[in-house]
Amino acid sequence: MRTLFALLSRWPLWALHALGALCGWLAFGLSSRYRRHFLANLRQAGYSFWQLPGAVGEAGKLIAELPRLWMGTPPPLQWDGAELIDEAHAQGRGIVFLTPHLGCFEVAAQGYAQRCGPARSITVLYRPARKPWLRELVDHARNRPGLASAPTTLAGVRQMIKALKSGEAVG
Repeated sequence: MRTLFALLSRWPLWALHALGALCGWLAFGLSSRYRRHFLANLRQAGYSFWQLPGAVGEAGKLIAELPRLWMGTPPPLQWDGAELIDEAHAQGRGIVFLTPHLGCFEVAAQGYAQRCGPARSITVLYRPARKPWLRELVDHARNRPGLASAPTTLAGVRQMIKALKSGEAVG
């Protein structure tokens, strides 16, 4: 799987999006369980039935971006309020980043690690994958210079508190 992700990480974003939209529709069409959950989430979020086609394609695109996010070069990122990060560092205070799960979470943590370097690392909380092949892929992808991951356990929470107390960032 790592080889496949490494190969896909080199694809242009438009190609990954095309593949993702197709896979999103295949999953929606072939899996009654996925379709049932998707429709329930759509209703709970207040979307209308007419917004379904866009949502199915976008969900597929989100998943198809993961190889590039996890194994490709970090995407360009513009910080709005970067001076606040610098100010917190100058005061020796830790920083807590609260972000949506997939997508923004990945980009924000990688962007911070790239901007601030290993000297001011970020520790992110995540739930380890249940499947061994996926766990290895995620662990490899998320642990980068300046970016550490902490499992959603008491030990992981302790790791994050320790990082905050030492003036580092957590997510």
